[in-house]
Amino acid sequence: VQLQASGGGLVQAGGSLRLSCAASGRTFSGYAMGWFRQAPGKEREFVAGISWSGGSTGYADSVKGRFTISRDNTKNTVLLQMNSLKPEDTAVYYCTGGVGGAWSESPHSYVYWGQGTLVTVSS
Repeated sequence: VQLQASGGGLVQAGGSLRLSCAASGRTFSGYAMGWFRQAPGKEREFVAGISWSGGSTGYADSVKGRFTISRDNTKNTVLLQMNSLKPEDTAVYYCTGGVGGAWSESPHSYVYWGQGTLVTVSS
C-alpha cells in the first residue's frame, strides 16, 4: 500500500485545515488507518485512528474535540479535519495503515507510512 498525504500548510491559531491521505496498491478497506505527528525535537506521537469500517475512532487527549478522522473506502481516502488549531499542533503529520482492522495508538501496529505533510500554526 502506498500512502500519499496532503493538505498541510500555514494557518493562524484558531484556524482549520483538512489533511487527506490517498491510498493505492492493495485493498484499502481491510486496514485500520491512523495519523501520527512529529514536532521538531520530539518523538512521533499518535493523533487519531480509525478502524477498517470507520465504526471505531480514537484520539489523543490533546486533540479530542478539535480533530475528526474519517474514511471513504470507496475512494481509498482518509481525512483528518483539524479545527481550533494551536501553535503546539505544529508538526509533520503522517498517514499510516495497519495490517489489522482495529486502530492502535502504537506506531508499531502500523506497517504502511506516507511521506508526511507539514502543518505550521502561527500564534
